[in-house]
Amino acid sequence: MEILNKLQEILSETKGEAVQLTMETTFADLELDSLDQVDIVMQLEEFYNISLGENAQLSTVGELVAKIEEAMQAKG
Repeated sequence: MEILNKLQEILSETKGEAVQLTMETTFADLELDSLDQVDIVMQLEEFYNISLGENAQLSTVGELVAKIEEAMQAKG
């Protein structure tokens, strides 16, 4: 849940309004353009000191959280 909370914080900041997320929330639901998505991924990579890769084609918040957890485990 810590990752979901951090993501919610970043998204709220990006959109300029409070955003409520669930693991099923899609990025289409959030109406983010591709530049916003790249910015969010970069912020998460920096915060968690991980790399999510260039080809991360994710459609839901849950998929992004799983990808972050996977990258953190791979990092050790």
